Amino acid sequence: MITEIVILAAIAAFLGLRLYSVLGERSEHEEEPARHRFDAPDNQVTSAADRQVAPVREPVRLRNVDNVSSANESAIRAIASADPRFDLLAFLEGAKAAYGMILEAFWQGDKETLRDLTDDDVYAGFSAAIDAREEAGQTLDNRLIRIEDATVHAAELDKKTARISVLFVSDIASVTRDKDGNVIAGSLDDAVESRDIWTFMRNVDAMDPNWVLDETDQG
Repeated sequence: MITEIVILAAIAAFLGLRLYSVLGERSEHEEEPARHRFDAPDNQVTSAADRQVAPVREPVRLRNVDNVSSANESAIRAIASADPRFDLLAFLEGAKAAYGMILEAFWQGDKETLRDLTDDDVYAGFSAAIDAREEAGQTLDNRLIRIEDATVHAAELDKKTARISVLFVSDIASVTRDKDGNVIAGSLDDAVESRDIWTFMRNVDAMDPNWVLDETDQG
């Protein structure tokens, strides 16, 4: 069920960009793991071939994120192992940006953007709601006051398909206007807490790093 909420002013700067593409990318400021150097003893002479060490894959490291429960940690680690580009903190930041972009596109009736950011089923739901709204001559004047929190609600890796559900807690103000611009529902003066669970999906073997919205629900 689609919850109508208002776009956060701070996210407005991201509109026009494909911020959903940052989902799962590593933070550019993340430090590289230190490489250890092993020296031969002084009394041991080794050839260049002997000194060559086969590449060893670094173990999966998850930076501390307070909102990841132990129940989801194994799934997150499995996703990180399958997709070396995955970084949980960057994913959550990208999820918040995509959340705002998708809602803004829905409120404005921007089907092209929704087509890029959602899978077939979710797109069909958004598209049908937009068509019904336009047929009734109604428009939305919604504002996302703030995103209070974005936490991992669930995670799984099913073969090559990764899914991460994020619980968004946000303050919203919603207004519905008729064809003459008159307010028929809601108020911009009163923000209401909204809790939405959105599930993002990606094939970990795909060259495309983008995640798409796979499911929406109320939290």
